[in-house]
Amino acid sequence: MLKRLVVALLLLAAAFSARALEYTDVYYDKDEPGWGAFLVQSDKFQFIAFFIYGSDGKATWYTAQLMDDGTGTNTYTGTLYAITGTYFINPWAGYTINPAGTASFQAADIYHATLKYTVNGLPMVTKAVQRQMLTPYKLAGNYSGSMAGSISGCAGPQADPMFRARYGLAVTTGGDESEQTTRTATLVFTFVDNVHNGIVCTGTGPLTHFGRIYQMTGATVACTGPGQDGNPRAATIDSLHPTGQGIEGRITTDAGGGCTGSLHFSAVLNVNN
Repeated sequence: MLKRLVVALLLLAAAFSARALEYTDVYYDKDEPGWGAFLVQSDKFQFIAFFIYGSDGKATWYTAQLMDDGTGTNTYTGTLYAITGTYFINPWAGYTINPAGTASFQAADIYHATLKYTVNGLPMVTKAVQRQMLTPYKLAGNYSGSMAGSISGCAGPQADPMFRARYGLAVTTGGDESEQTTRTATLVFTFVDNVHNGIVCTGTGPLTHFGRIYQMTGATVACTGPGQDGNPRAATIDSLHPTGQGIEGRITTDAGGGCTGSLHFSAVLNVNN
């Protein structure tokens, strides 16, 4: 029982659920600034608008409508469309939309992807893209929330235990809020449910900004309180981002003893913030 509690409390967020991962963002090739794609996702459907250029160097308007291909590889495929419309200064007189090729979006992880498309029989274009940062988000604040997840790969009777808990969360950030300056974050989870009351887990590490979400690689997590040893353990916090009402994210870690743990957290911002 103690092993289950110690391992689970070191996890502050989780692997994504069976539902489709969320890729909505602006994407670009960091080595080719000046073009990109706007992607909006609804469950397993993606709408992509390309801002690219024709052979004459002029902006050219294409869109794509993609669906999850069902292979379990986070790949979306579909038709590319060419669109023309009314000159913007004139009264609207309609538009035309015609199939012009194919497109696909294959995620390498939640931050990076391969974008492929063909236009009017021309050779396929293949680009390595990533989420594009616009402006930093404010993460700091006091929150109230819950976490849930599982531990897998354990030997013996504690294999795959489930974990559920409630907590108060204090988030602080350090460093200048700019793309050029390294930022850090500290997340302090103070558990308040009957089973885990008195346990405090602190995760800290550097922040890397990818579009609408953050990643914390090289983070550490340490727990104090009943049954805890206070020792920091390595962890990676992924998809850390503000929501409309608060904050959420996930963490993965080798929890020791052959166990791999994952747990997600979500919290609402306290009204006095």
